[in-house]
Amino acid sequence: MQQFSNQEMAELKSRIDQIHELLASREGDASPGKTVVAPVPERDAVMMDQLAFSIRMRRVRRMHFGGALLTGPIWDMMLDLTLAGSNGRELSASDLATGAGVPLSSGLRMIASLEELGLAKRAIDVRDRRRSIVSLTEYGAERMASYFERIGSEREKSALFVA
Repeated sequence: MQQFSNQEMAELKSRIDQIHELLASREGDASPGKTVVAPVPERDAVMMDQLAFSIRMRRVRRMHFGGALLTGPIWDMMLDLTLAGSNGRELSASDLATGAGVPLSSGLRMIASLEELGLAKRAIDVRDRRRSIVSLTEYGAERMASYFERIGSEREKSALFVA
């Protein structure tokens, strides 16, 4: 399990401080050249914790899947495939494209990239030979399961850190 270095944590805190300063200056609370240190309302602290966790999740995903570009609609497809597989449902290529909010032509290219990565596979629908059924490969299902286990442990660490 990857731990974040002190330097990465310091960079994140520094970035959060910059965001607070920017927000304070937009409200007219900061004068030019002067740093304002204002107490962080509880809601802002929760938001910053969620922001930090979201950044960690994105980094873990990038490392977990070997730098593959699993973001945006492609990540939505992976999530849909994982959910469908766990519920014993089948998804067609058009279902995936619609769910990801992309045109079918773009969806087909994204599915092809998931196939190239060995994460998904296509098969002809036996009930309607015009349709392609897409599912996770065994490797894809294992990678998604281990990713969510990792995220769960990150969430537990985050809850312990905040508490």
